[in-house]
Amino acid sequence: MARTTLAERMNRLEQQKARLAEEEARIRDQERKQRTRRLIETGGLVDKAGLLDVEPNALLGALIAVKAEAGKPEVLARWAAEGGKVFAREAAEKGRVKEPLIVIFPKPIARELTGQLRAIGLRWNKVLQHWEGLGEHDVVAKLVSAHAGTVRRVRADAPQLVAAE
Repeated sequence: MARTTLAERMNRLEQQKARLAEEEARIRDQERKQRTRRLIETGGLVDKAGLLDVEPNALLGALIAVKAEAGKPEVLARWAAEGGKVFAREAAEKGRVKEPLIVIFPKPIARELTGQLRAIGLRWNKVLQHWEGLGEHDVVAKLVSAHAGTVRRVRADAPQLVAAE
């Protein structure tokens, strides 16, 4: 049986040490990324709650007060229910079916109507002289019909116009 020399054993130990150092660095990197992700999520929640404009000292004070209340199970349950309602409302908003639409008005429209059209997801096409975009047909049709406009659905399977050569 071949015996290893002291130098070989030390070399093997140095390699193991280097592998352990690499593993520790990888674990620290994963922990840092997880913490960063959590901080970003928390910032998103502060934004969603409408607290971005609150002065930092006041926000910190409010969060400290929240921490003091967070130990009470009934308070946490109430907060979870309220937050759940907000997330459910957002999920319902995302679930609405938006489709490509074209809106045409027979005459120029008022400035306030252009703002409403933009707010529901449409934009003005200068070349074709119509409004277009993704929107909910019923919502757009209700707004447009009140101003003598027409809404046309754009089908994905409709033949596309090809320029004559």
